[in-house]
Amino acid sequence: MKIVTVVGARPQFVKAATVSAAIVQHTRKSGGLEEVLVHTGQHYDQNMSQVFFDQLEVPRPKYNLAVGSGSHGAMTGKMLGAIEQILIDEKPDWLLVYGDTNSTLAGALAAAKLHVPVCHVEAGLRSFDKHMPEEVNRILTDHVSELLLCPTHTAIKNLATEGVTRGVHHVGDVMYDAALIFAKVAAQSSNVMAEQGLSPKSFMLATVHRAENTDDPARLEGILKGLSSLASAACPLLLPLHPRTRATLKARGLEAVLAKNPAVRVLEPVPFLDMIVLEQQAKLILTDSGGVQKEAYFHRVPCVTLRDETEWVETIEAGWNQLVGADAERIEKAAAEARPGRTIDEYGDGNAAGKVVELLAKGPASA
Repeated sequence: MKIVTVVGARPQFVKAATVSAAIVQHTRKSGGLEEVLVHTGQHYDQNMSQVFFDQLEVPRPKYNLAVGSGSHGAMTGKMLGAIEQILIDEKPDWLLVYGDTNSTLAGALAAAKLHVPVCHVEAGLRSFDKHMPEEVNRILTDHVSELLLCPTHTAIKNLATEGVTRGVHHVGDVMYDAALIFAKVAAQSSNVMAEQGLSPKSFMLATVHRAENTDDPARLEGILKGLSSLASAACPLLLPLHPRTRATLKARGLEAVLAKNPAVRVLEPVPFLDMIVLEQQAKLILTDSGGVQKEAYFHRVPCVTLRDETEWVETIEAGWNQLVGADAERIEKAAAEARPGRTIDEYGDGNAAGKVVELLAKGPASA
């Protein structure tokens, strides 16, 4: 049975690492599975892409589409045509996609048009804000998928509300698998704490990349002011900048907002294993990333989410996470109030990837 996996953005490489390893394990024991990896090139920065193949032992892609940046329509269109030809040539039994990126949607649409069954890992998540391109991507992907693998029971309920009940399974979160696996690897291989001159729980970590924030100058400025207000010599704030965010800051003259406070350390994108260590050791994490919200919980670090909503409502309900939007005063207040919360049982037992592969191995007919 052949599986074509489409990935293109940083979180997808992490998810693919866990599932690809489970595919290899299954094949060694039982045979019968072959994975063909397609890298769309949606993330093309060295630290945003290549590092995953170097550090995490993700199988090298058979195809690299090198799409790069561009408008949502242009990117998705380029991917769609290229993936369609790959599916025609490879004739897979499954098309496997992760999450909610343009790569996810392009892969799912190409497969659906060719009647190749689609498996969507991380199905059913909803922000209920269709202004977010990620929300449109995930809804469309779910509605053309044959196998919908959900990380939470809330995701299953979201799908049922939309009339999607066939092929839906709760498998847990493959990102939790990754957190358990790669935390051990990172502890042995990363020197980032020494390189940055940091001690545990003496700094804050922030990431900003969502289009809803970077494409809105007022929101972006509010976030930057909020982050800058938190940083101090005693507790600096590390801000690894996504390439798109860095370009936006420069284009809109917002670099000066951060430059006013030398305790804000603007970094290049941080390699994944270094990022794990920074997340583990941070006193507080501030982010608009869905993945980083969960990773904060996995490492038991309080989180402030720089958005108006989140797909990961469990983190809010359990008290680990606070939603503050882009308001500087709310950011500062939430940071002061951040505390540990209670345990969340939704994300599984660390074997979500194995469950994904078991369901794939049964074949489309069983979905």
